[in-house]
Amino acid sequence: MTFQINKDDGLYFRQTLFDKAKRVVVKVGSAVLTGEKGMNLEVIDNLAREIAFLHNSGREVILVTSGAVAAGRKKLAVDETMKIDLKEKQALAAVGQSTLMQIYDTSFAVYGKNIAQILLTHSDLANRDRYLNVRNTILTLFRFGVIPIINENDTVSVEELRFGDNDTLGALITNLIEADMFICLTDVVGLYSGNPQTDSDAKPIYTVAEITPEVEAMAGNVKSALGTGGMQSKIRAAKMVSAGGGSSFIGPGREKFILQQLFSGEMIGTFFLPRNEKIQSRKQWIAYVLKSKGAVVIDDGACTAISERGKSLLPSGIVEVHGTFGVGESIRCLNRKNECIAVGLTNYCSEDIEKIKKSHSVEIFALLGFKDSDEVVHRDNLVLIKDRI
Repeated sequence: MTFQINKDDGLYFRQTLFDKAKRVVVKVGSAVLTGEKGMNLEVIDNLAREIAFLHNSGREVILVTSGAVAAGRKKLAVDETMKIDLKEKQALAAVGQSTLMQIYDTSFAVYGKNIAQILLTHSDLANRDRYLNVRNTILTLFRFGVIPIINENDTVSVEELRFGDNDTLGALITNLIEADMFICLTDVVGLYSGNPQTDSDAKPIYTVAEITPEVEAMAGNVKSALGTGGMQSKIRAAKMVSAGGGSSFIGPGREKFILQQLFSGEMIGTFFLPRNEKIQSRKQWIAYVLKSKGAVVIDDGACTAISERGKSLLPSGIVEVHGTFGVGESIRCLNRKNECIAVGLTNYCSEDIEKIKKSHSVEIFALLGFKDSDEVVHRDNLVLIKDRI
């Protein structure tokens, strides 16, 4: 299996990257933080001690956490089996967020650490200026020696404002601040080559060089309270971090001294190496943060030009327009088979592209009465799907 590195080489790569990591994002989910009686204070104390260990070693650390809704359920004595709708989830998050941060504040204070709360929605990162402002705030907190604790703002988030899960949020934050490493602590020990409950030959996967479809399929081998979808989101997050030039780890969050074990070379969990060539910061933002508002279907010549020759998308290559979108919004570029080959920021709205499609750039002014650009999507604002993954 070409994606997997043997144990000895894997130990070398892992240890080298752990030693070099100066900026680390740690993500922990509700499956780790909560128990039958609500928030698991023993686990949270272990987490605070481990993050303090990293911080004391001279590293900058961010914690991306879940748990606000679970804390709200516990405080209001809402039955765990009771189904809740969006407004109830938002209300429980509002109650639970203060409780969650109080617990963290108390736990980190034991180890002499100051924390800061940052609540985000997708729109905070989708706007480029706000995206950079979040980065500046985090870097300033680092300068003050503070450990930022980040959570999705469930109190105000609706579907279109959601990240989808905190694995994605953690990966986006990792790339945003150009962290060296993303550590995802969960309720499983890592990936296996097969289902260890039914396959006696199943072996743990310690180090992954490249996240291939075969690796993604291994999510089905993991038995977790999260289910298959939960592990798949973690592997997707690792792919995003890899594209940004960082490494990732997925492993057991309830393990005592988990971070000390990792940074001292223990072969535990699954480690994902970074890609050799990282996507530049702006293109990461286009590829992973922005949600597409529409699409254009392009001809074979345009597909070849943008995917093989690094060209911009011109109006002459567009044959169809799907959806309604404005200038500067993200759109998908589809081939004639309806397969997405790229995403990018459009220089023209959907109504204007409908008028100039199949036309040459010199005709744009005559067709629209103005011309802002020769290109519909400039190559600097275009990300190929093969680069995105």
